[in-house]
Amino acid sequence: MLDNRSVASPWSGDADEFVRIEEVVKIYGDTVAVQSVSLSVRRHEVFALLGSSGCGKSTLLRMLAGFEEVTSGRIYLDNEDITSLPPYRRPVNMMFQSYALFPHMTVEANVAFGLKQEGVPRNEIHERVFEALDLVQMAGFARRKPHQLSGGQQQRVALARSLVKRPKLLLLDEPMSALDKQIRQKTQLELIKILDQVGVTCIMVTHDQEEAMTMAHRLAVMTEGQIIQCGTPQAVYAFPNSRFVAGFIGSTNLFTGTIVVDESDHVSIESPELTRPLYVSHGVSEPLGMEVHVSIRPENIRVLREQPDAEFNWGHGMVSHVAWMGSYARYQVRLDSGQLMEASVPSLMLAQADAPGLDEEVFVSWSDDSATVLPS
Repeated sequence: MLDNRSVASPWSGDADEFVRIEEVVKIYGDTVAVQSVSLSVRRHEVFALLGSSGCGKSTLLRMLAGFEEVTSGRIYLDNEDITSLPPYRRPVNMMFQSYALFPHMTVEANVAFGLKQEGVPRNEIHERVFEALDLVQMAGFARRKPHQLSGGQQQRVALARSLVKRPKLLLLDEPMSALDKQIRQKTQLELIKILDQVGVTCIMVTHDQEEAMTMAHRLAVMTEGQIIQCGTPQAVYAFPNSRFVAGFIGSTNLFTGTIVVDESDHVSIESPELTRPLYVSHGVSEPLGMEVHVSIRPENIRVLREQPDAEFNWGHGMVSHVAWMGSYARYQVRLDSGQLMEASVPSLMLAQADAPGLDEEVFVSWSDDSATVLPS
């Protein structure tokens, strides 16, 4: 089993390190927006800064772009200190949330604009612009104006404009926020393919956990100007290092309890929210008698009509809500203690059994290896 503490640090020390942020601080008056952030991003990696509004992620991105001055700390790109460089001298390009396309210019002119500003020869501009438009499958729209494009097409043009300058580092600020859900999901996969094809290092900012987990090789969860966990999407989801991360990354069921048995290969936790103890089949670093939180993901919960033949890891309640989501059903069960517990039950499993309905009496259960113990 992977130890979540092995992925908690944002500092990788990797030999292929491409971006290095050292103890960066940003202060606006009396407000500390970014607090001593250290971070390492590898070459050709897609890295996501994930957090709610006001957590400091966009401020950190703007400092990487050079649009905000660093109060203290250093930023290195490909072993070069770029902390004090103005934006136009950094090999960095940023795609904004609004796309910022010029409405009076054609698609071709929008993509060419930055190259013209740099004095690139006309023949080279034409070649690079259509190379970038081909990459995002927009070459056939070169003569159109932005208002003649869909939101997804505008997003591709903005990406082409960012890539045409061949930056060492591409920064994406909420790149999919203007798209509806169906187009957003399709575009995420397309963007991953393009970034992989180009081989550019990318740091993106998002508040959408699904977007970060779909697109990023690694992600960092931020709150109050600090990184609180960093790792692969799978590791952060499966092994959150705090109650905040467990609740922020996906849905989870959280119980508060006290460790009453502490062995090297398991712990037993008593919670007032459950009539049966929680049995977790691995040791924890917290001592006997300590209050802890236990996180159990909805997909690890089984909804049963019959009482489980087990001493641990089950509860009794009534179905208070059922939402059919297509591939699965989301059940909410109100336990005897009053606690709400959420379970995601695959539709195939429901089709093979007599599925419980609203207001029916049920039991919920989970395996002893599906819970994560978090310090209080």
